Amino acid sequence: MRHGPVAAAHPAAGGRRRALRGGRRRAGGVLAALLALLTAPACDATPSGGAAAGGESGTPQSVDPPGDIVLASGVDVTGRGGIRRQLVEEWNRQQAAAGNRWRARLVDLPGSADQQRSQLLGALQSGSAAYDVVNLDVTWVPEFAAAELVRELPGSLVDDQDVIASVAATAKWGGKVYAVPFNSDVGLLYYRRDYLKSAGVTDIELGKDKDSRWSVVQQLTEDLGAAGRKPAPAYEKGWTAQLDASYEGLTVNGIEAFASAVDGLRLTDGAGRYSGTPEVLEEGLEELRSRTQAAYTLPDSARSDEADSLADFARGRTAFLRHWPYAYGALHQSLAPEQLGVAPLPGRAVLGGQNLAVAKDSPRAGAAEDLVRFLTGRESERCLLDAGFAATRHSAYKDDGPACKVGKAAGPSSGPASGERTDRMPRDAQGRPAYARDTLLPALEKAVQRPRTPLYGAFTQTFAAELGRLQSAKPPSKSELAAALDAKLRKALP
Repeated sequence: MRHGPVAAAHPAAGGRRRALRGGRRRAGGVLAALLALLTAPACDATPSGGAAAGGESGTPQSVDPPGDIVLASGVDVTGRGGIRRQLVEEWNRQQAAAGNRWRARLVDLPGSADQQRSQLLGALQSGSAAYDVVNLDVTWVPEFAAAELVRELPGSLVDDQDVIASVAATAKWGGKVYAVPFNSDVGLLYYRRDYLKSAGVTDIELGKDKDSRWSVVQQLTEDLGAAGRKPAPAYEKGWTAQLDASYEGLTVNGIEAFASAVDGLRLTDGAGRYSGTPEVLEEGLEELRSRTQAAYTLPDSARSDEADSLADFARGRTAFLRHWPYAYGALHQSLAPEQLGVAPLPGRAVLGGQNLAVAKDSPRAGAAEDLVRFLTGRESERCLLDAGFAATRHSAYKDDGPACKVGKAAGPSSGPASGERTDRMPRDAQGRPAYARDTLLPALEKAVQRPRTPLYGAFTQTFAAELGRLQSAKPPSKSELAAALDAKLRKALP
C-alpha cells in the first residue's frame, strides 16, 4: 500500500495559548518534529524516482519491507537472458544505485499458456507461491480481476495518449485498471516474395487496401498453381496457420474469421456473458470454412501450433503464413528480405500479448507497482520493440532516437531456448525492426480482442472444440454447427 508523507502534529497547547510565542513556539515545533521522527515507521528509501535508462520509474511513498520482488512470467521468446530479464536487471541496478534494498527476481513458468494460467491461479488462490507481479495473457485479466487475485492500479498507468488504445483496453475490467500492457501481439501475414515472382505476380507488395479480404491469399494461391510448376520443390499448399483444436490457436484463427465476416462482432457483453446468436455464428463459420478449404490449406495445419506452422513455412511448404510478430525476426534468420514479406492480416486480426499485474497479497505492493511502471515505460517499450516484441506505446514506433541501450538488446535469438544472437532482422535507421512503423503499428491499432469474460477458459475450450468438428471426416453443416455452438456457449457463459 502507498502512504502519504507523515504529517507532524502540533502540540495542543499551541492552539489554546496564542500568547505564548517566541522560544516556546520554537520548542513546540522541535518537539513535534522529534515526535514525528520517532513514530514514523522504519523503512528503506522509496523506489527510485528518476528517469530510467529502460523506462520511467515512479516515486511511491512506500513502507514496503526490503526483499525480493518476484515476477512470474512465461518464457521470453527473445531467448535465455532475453530482453525481459535484461530490463529487470536494469531496475535492480537502479535500485542498488539509489540505496534501496529491493531486488526484482524473474521466475520463468514452464509449460503451455494454459498450464501457466493454472499455475498462477493455484499459486495466488492458495498463497503457495510468493509472487508480487504476474505477467498475464490479455485474455486472463478479467478472470484474475473478478477473482480479486490482483490489485486495482492507478489509471494513469494506462490512460496515457502514448499507450495504443486497443492495447490499453486489454488492461481493464469493470471500468477499472488491473494490469499494464507489457508487450503486445497481433496476427500478421507472412509471405514468400520469391514464390510470387516465380508465378509471374508483378505486384508482390501486399498490405494495400485492395488486399483487405482473405480472398487475396486464395487468388495468389491459384496464381501459383496456374504457373504450371511448383515455385520450389518443397512447396505443397498456399498457406498454413495454427489450427490445432487442442489449444488456443484455433480459437484465435476462428475469431479472426468471425470478426472479418461480422462487423462489430461481440460474443460477450460487458459483464462477460454470452451475447451471440446462431445467425452471427453462421456468418463466422462460413468465413472460416472458406479460409480453410483443402485447396488452399496445408493439411498439417489442423495439428499445428506456433512452432509447427513456423517450421513448415520456413521449410518452404507454403507461400503464406498467419503468425505473430516474433516470427519476423525468427524467419529472417533463414530467409533473405528478397524472399520474405510481411503485411497486416487480411480482414481483422486478433490482439494478443501480456500485461503486468500486482498480486493482491503482495507484501511489497508499492515497490512492485514501481517495477511495473519501469518495465512498461517509454524506454522499456522501445527496448522490447528492438528485441522483436510488439511494443505497447506509439513512441516506441514513432520517436526518433537511439536504439535501446539496456543490456545486450541486440535482437532475437535463434530460438526461445537459445542465448545465441545472430540478428539478421532488417532494421530502420533508428534500429527498430524495419516493418514496425508501417506494418506492425497499424495492425495493432486495428486489431480486435477475443471475447472478454472471467470465464474465458470455458469459452475457448467450447469454441475450439466445436470448430474442430469442421476438420472431421463428416463435418456438420454450418447451420447445424452454429446451433450447437450457440447452445454450448450459452451453457458455458451463463
